[in-house]
Amino acid sequence: MGDANPVRVLVTGAAGQIAYSLLYSIAKGDVFGKDQALILVLLDITPMMGVLDGVVMELQDCALPLLKDVIATDKEEIAFKDLDVAILVGSMPRKEGMERKDLLKANVKIFKSQGMALEKYAKKTVKVVVVGNPANTNCLTASKMAPSIPKENFSCLTRLDHNRAKSQIALKLGLTANDVKNVIIWGNHSSTQYPDVNHAKVNLQGKEVGVYEAVKDDSWLKGDFITTVQQRGAAVIKARKLSSAMSAAKAICDHVRDIWFGTPEGEFVSMGVISDGNSYGVPEDLLYSFPVVIKNKSWKFVEGLPINDFSREKMDLTAKELSEEKETAFEFLTIA
Repeated sequence: MGDANPVRVLVTGAAGQIAYSLLYSIAKGDVFGKDQALILVLLDITPMMGVLDGVVMELQDCALPLLKDVIATDKEEIAFKDLDVAILVGSMPRKEGMERKDLLKANVKIFKSQGMALEKYAKKTVKVVVVGNPANTNCLTASKMAPSIPKENFSCLTRLDHNRAKSQIALKLGLTANDVKNVIIWGNHSSTQYPDVNHAKVNLQGKEVGVYEAVKDDSWLKGDFITTVQQRGAAVIKARKLSSAMSAAKAICDHVRDIWFGTPEGEFVSMGVISDGNSYGVPEDLLYSFPVVIKNKSWKFVEGLPINDFSREKMDLTAKELSEEKETAFEFLTIA
């Protein structure tokens, strides 16, 4: 065994679909390394405790060498204690006929409470990753409630969108996703997100080529490519009658592993982070997806990418949506 000190990781919504795909990957060492001992803390709501017991049994039955302990609970004061990493998957899903405003209200309540629990019980060095939708605004809410934890420690998942964009380009060119790098997701994890391949590169017969040059189909890149990525989640639900859990879990693993070990030299990834100090004209104090590089567990904006008019318009549109979401959420915060 390598590191004797186990990393303490919380997964919320632990009885749910995404967690079912995620927990095994974490526990077998895909995220924190093959010799890093782990303690998994699983939080869900009280009615899910029976189901969660079944998940715990299965984790035990996987007989995994890295897993030192599994703690299942419905209590925040147990779940958030001394955490190194918090992966907040659980949220109120949108029900048939529900207004986005109602969805925001229900989630503000959850993430206000979890933010306060992070503030009170977790390590100040905790890395917090929000997956539950609306992820950007939920993340901002939690961060506001935990003022003594650095804002930079909070991020939300746009890696699934990033991976979707990557694989669409790879499919178009008959390559694998490994041959595509530096796609960007700007903005909100919603259908206003902007998948940008102006700065992306592909490996064609050992040569690095820009995506526009390689694909040679500008109208696809500016049209169907973007809408396919923006609406992919809905397409999966339509086909499976269930949401995309396997690919979401894989993206969470990618996101957290990159925070832990850093991004490869010459590559950047997309993450929802606090917009303060960005050079891309995105308003301050929004939780917005940017291209970042990560080193020593801290991220930096990728600087100096030229932004054309087409991109500018799309980046502003998603920023506007996020500003409106934030405003609505913060109205609820004061009354919640």
